[in-house]
Formats: sequence, C-alpha cells, structure tokens
Amino acid sequence: MKLLIVEDNSELAESILAYLRNENFVCEHAATYALASEKVNLYEYDVVILDLGLPDASGFGIIEELKKTASKTGILIVSAKNALEDKLLGLEMGADDYITKPFHLAELNARIRSLIRRNHFGGKQQIQIKNMLIDLQLQIVKVEDQELSLTKKEYELLLYFVYNRNRILTKENIAEHLWDDNIDLADNFDFIYTHIKNLRKKILNAGGTDQIKSVYGMGYRFVSDEV
Repeated sequence: MKLLIVEDNSELAESILAYLRNENFVCEHAATYALASEKVNLYEYDVVILDLGLPDASGFGIIEELKKTASKTGILIVSAKNALEDKLLGLEMGADDYITKPFHLAELNARIRSLIRRNHFGGKQQIQIKNMLIDLQLQIVKVEDQELSLTKKEYELLLYFVYNRNRILTKENIAEHLWDDNIDLADNFDFIYTHIKNLRKKILNAGGTDQIKSVYGMGYRFVSDEV
C-alpha cells in the first residue's frame, strides 16, 4: 500500500516514515504544499496523511485537488490539539478521518489500515476469493488453510490486483504503486514479470486458482466476480 506523508516537521516526518515503512507501507514525503500538490497530481496513493499547517499554503487545497479527480485516496488529517474548526472543515471537504498531535504511531497505523479496508475492501477484515483467504489484519494469505510464504512485495502485489479486480493494470501502474516515485528512473519494468510469476506459482502450488491474466500488449488483470 502506498502512502504520502505531508508534514513539514522533519523530525516527526522521519519518525512516521521509519515506522510505517517497517509496517510494510511504501511511503513518500512532501514537506511543502507545492511538492504535495505535484505528487498527488502525478501519482496515486492509498492514503494521504495531511498536516494542514504547511509553510507555503494551507493543506485544505490538497483535499480539494484530490476530490476534483474523484480519487479513491483516503485522507487522514493531522491537526493541532485545539484545532476543532480545522478538523470539521476538513471532514466537510471530504477528508475521511483525523488524528490530533501528539499521537502514538501505533494509532496512526491502525487508522491508516482502517481507511484502506473501508475504501478498498468495504471495511472487511478478511477477503475470501474462491479457496484463498486474505487476512488484512494479520497480513497473511492462505489457500486451502495453508499459509503462503509471500514476500512483502508479493503480498502488496496481490492486494493491488484484488482491489483493482477486472481492471487492466500496466507494468507502469504496478511499479509506480508498489515502489516509491524513484521508480520513474527505471530503464524497464521487467522485474514486475518476475514478481507476478512467483506470486502465481505460490498460489498454484498451494492448490489455488490463477486469476492473474496477461493481457497482450497491455498488462495484467485479476479476474474475479468476488470480493
């Protein structure tokens, strides 16, 4: 899952980035409104963690930009302790939730995961697709009650396919979502094929169904009527 942390306090931003990366999120950082605006218009994020008090402009504009594009991105406002009006205005503009400084990083993590479940998976803790079970809370995947030994990227790749089910995803889409924006510097995206091949193999070896279909000249599609 890909996050954007919009926070001008460098010390707080670094602690958030370190914690969430350790929780298997792909994280990017923007310390100014200008950089945050550039990123949300170039890339897709599952959740934007947004400090409203940015040095060059109000963070409310980022909410407006995300809502103009009908983005599925979850918006989690980070607000000052006594900024009730800011919280209410942000929610009225379309933000999904807020957290007040100071906060525990574990609570931030829980709120982010709750937003992702709500926005992409209807609030479910578990997803059953044929004989495959994805536990979003424990971050494990089972086929016929056998837990798959997936790498972090393979797990995130599977989730990305599932919540974009029946939609064609290009290699560029996949690379940009599962790696940070430095992926733009890659010469090619052949490594995506390797990750998909390994994921398919692990699912099939456990008795699962191959629902990741290649679409010639376009990319890949996870075919499913479920979820």
